[in-house]
Amino acid sequence: MSGPSSAAAGEAAGASPAGPSSAGASSTAHESLPKAARRQAGGLARALVTPSYPATPLFAQSPRNWLRRVPYGVAMILTTILVPTTAQLLSHDYGVGGGVATLLGIVQGTPLLLSVTRPLQAWWIVFLADLVCALVVLGTADHLENRVWPWLPGAIIGYLFLLLALALREPRRTLVAVWLVTGTAGLALGMAFPDKSNGSNVVLFVLSGVVLLVAGALRERGDAQRRLAEQETISEAERAHRTLLEERTRIARELHDVVAHHMSVITVQADSAPYRIGGLPSEAEREFSTIAATARESLAEMRRLLGVLRSEGTRGERAPQPGLRQVPQLVEATVRAGIPTTLTIADDVAELEPLPQAVGLSAYRIVQEALANVVRHAPGAATRVAISAEGGSALTLLVVNGPPDSAPTKPLETSGTGHGLVGMVERVRLVGGMLDTGPLPDGGFRVAARLPLVDLEETSPS
Repeated sequence: MSGPSSAAAGEAAGASPAGPSSAGASSTAHESLPKAARRQAGGLARALVTPSYPATPLFAQSPRNWLRRVPYGVAMILTTILVPTTAQLLSHDYGVGGGVATLLGIVQGTPLLLSVTRPLQAWWIVFLADLVCALVVLGTADHLENRVWPWLPGAIIGYLFLLLALALREPRRTLVAVWLVTGTAGLALGMAFPDKSNGSNVVLFVLSGVVLLVAGALRERGDAQRRLAEQETISEAERAHRTLLEERTRIARELHDVVAHHMSVITVQADSAPYRIGGLPSEAEREFSTIAATARESLAEMRRLLGVLRSEGTRGERAPQPGLRQVPQLVEATVRAGIPTTLTIADDVAELEPLPQAVGLSAYRIVQEALANVVRHAPGAATRVAISAEGGSALTLLVVNGPPDSAPTKPLETSGTGHGLVGMVERVRLVGGMLDTGPLPDGGFRVAARLPLVDLEETSPS
């Protein structure tokens, strides 16, 4: 009921916004130059009054404790130096009254402490204080021919530090707006009083642009590297999870084939029982018929489940599932790949036949993956494969290789699962066994597995 109507509504909804959005893009592309300039100016103005959120301190993400304290230390040192220095400079060199000079020094210097957490707010205070200071000096000083104006030396130093903190915190649009406001204010004072200015406005404009450009570029580069590291961490976790799911899916398909064999045998035996055993009562024939029907239903359900587990485009594996008897073929393929490999099968292993199919298949896959890893990661390494029985209750596998040979060897064994230790862990967990892997002191590697000789139905699901 909701399908066609929803589809139609979706098409209508999808079509209706296309007009306005395309019209908006077209109007933006064809807008006049004054309108585009006003739009950009509005964006810069909004950037000046919109600080970034949250107000985390500079270098707060650093793992080093001393580095997180550096901004506070530098701000405190500069404030301690600049406040009395600026007050004394205004009082002695520019003729400003002691109280006014002290007040201007405090207003120009103390906001540097705020710049560690809120640099944009601190910039507004310092910028307005510098403007007021320039105007106060202009009205009180008798002559400025040999004096730095409109920006005083102490104000330039504090301003540059403030811009450094700003560039490490705020986005690019805010930095451009701050730089333009700084240049505009200095240019306006220089043009209004050309005989008073000695070029400090130009010096601050150039230095502020360099500081904002370099610090902003470094911050953006650090942000990009941090995002890349986070993405690599997420990708690695997703890759490991996908590998685990793929290996479990493969095991599920193989288990289907193992269990399906038993279910098929049950079906055939139940169907043929009335013909093989004469004189069965009707109740027994109906019971065998029910068993056969239940087995066929279970087999069909398992095939449907396998179809869900198998990815699209993956064909069913029609070959018989390998077991312990195919291990010599793996060893031969490894030898052909250039790996000197020896196989030792204890005499008591033959007494364990027939092995449970889950155990035989897991043993084959573990040896297969171990040898494939030797071919891929330790070319030319001498390898030993040993299979023994542990008191008739468990099968023990041992694959040991030495350090890789220096001579390059092209891998020929490519039939492994490709999931390394993850697949081995899942195989051992399938039959309730144990796995021990790790490097050897001589540079080789060891894979040891113990597989209990129990039927699949007796294995704990955990």
